[in-house]
Amino acid sequence: MMITISSIMEKAFLLGILLVPFGVFAQSSNYPSAWTLENCIAFAKQNNISINSLRLSKNSAQQDLLQAKEAKYPNLNGTFSQGLFAVNGQNGLNVNGAQSQSIGANSSMTLYHDHYIKNNEMSKNLLLQMSDLSVKEAENNISVSIAQAFLNILMMKENIVSIESLLQTSEIQLKQGSQLYNAGSISKLQYLQLEIQFAQDQFNLVQAQNSLRSDVLNLKQLLQLPSDYDLQISSPENITVSAGIRSLGEIQNTAQNSRPEIKYSELNVQNAETGLKMAQASIKPTLNLVGNISTGYNFGNGGYLNQLGNNFYLPVGLSLGIPIYNNRIYKTSIEKSKIEIDQAHLNLKNTQLTLNQQIEQAYISLQNSVSQYESAQKQFDLNRQSLDIVNAEMKIGSINYVQLQQQRLLYIQALQNYLQAKYSAVLNRQIYEFYSTNQITLQ
Repeated sequence: MMITISSIMEKAFLLGILLVPFGVFAQSSNYPSAWTLENCIAFAKQNNISINSLRLSKNSAQQDLLQAKEAKYPNLNGTFSQGLFAVNGQNGLNVNGAQSQSIGANSSMTLYHDHYIKNNEMSKNLLLQMSDLSVKEAENNISVSIAQAFLNILMMKENIVSIESLLQTSEIQLKQGSQLYNAGSISKLQYLQLEIQFAQDQFNLVQAQNSLRSDVLNLKQLLQLPSDYDLQISSPENITVSAGIRSLGEIQNTAQNSRPEIKYSELNVQNAETGLKMAQASIKPTLNLVGNISTGYNFGNGGYLNQLGNNFYLPVGLSLGIPIYNNRIYKTSIEKSKIEIDQAHLNLKNTQLTLNQQIEQAYISLQNSVSQYESAQKQFDLNRQSLDIVNAEMKIGSINYVQLQQQRLLYIQALQNYLQAKYSAVLNRQIYEFYSTNQITLQ
């Protein structure tokens, strides 16, 4: 049976169509079934491009460490050469075949270099640990960004629920106003005020929904999800603001002993000190064990195997290298290594100071946001009660529409202040606690 190219292409096309749903399913199956804050953070840590790039750098550092560990062992290189014999005859230059061969291997091993190999291995190990800490620091940064974006979505969703409730109330009042206007009980101006109120509530709802879409897009971009993916988050049952605040000193002490940026700077100091030892080793003698094995064959000097045996050569010896004068290259390297140590110590102090300042700022922000939340909550409760009373009096005609509108504006403003203060307090607490726990969770 003959198989044509066209039939192969048709089968490949059909196979591709069949595999598309499986590919989509495989891709979507990597996504959580419900996007909580916790699995948003977990997903970002696992899939963020920048973080994975740092992981590749960590893998590269791992290879450097493996190479440094192997430096303590002898190396081995083999050589083979083949010579050709050419004769310039009547017919020009003719190659008659192989006339000589050389086979050999050489090896060397460092016996002494003032612990250079050991210190180089230590340096590569420190760099590997620093690469790992860079990954953790990036994970911390993306966790805070995602927490902020996630809480913005929760705040806007709660805001939408409140605005929808107001819209339902204004719709009911508009229907009642229409009946009263048709019966001649209210004026045209009063009825228009009800329509304006309803239109304003519709506008507020659309505006809040647009803000929600922007917040969802921001979170989706942080998670680096496909543009056509419909991100739906799972809201916690209840978001509360705790009153108690752990002491500033406790958080700072814990953070100084656990945060990756501090550990990174500490390892950087150790690596700089190790670099100085390596630089100092450059002016010390180097003792190597060297050896090689070789044999060869030449045309016309006897049999092939006999020549390989007779020409066997195995010199082994020691090689001592003593630096005498090198145009101050090694001296400069040593002095620059000392400068790097001083710079590493300064970087460590700066990192410690910066971290303490960040924690102190987070502490003040948390205190302020909790106080604002308590004040905004009281204001919101009072305005909500006032609006309920005004709505009830409106039904029996005890107040006019201007008073109703004024109270609604006060309520909406109090609502916005309350939600902003509430989620600001929740976020600030998560950030403040994160400095000591390295975890962000709403559970």
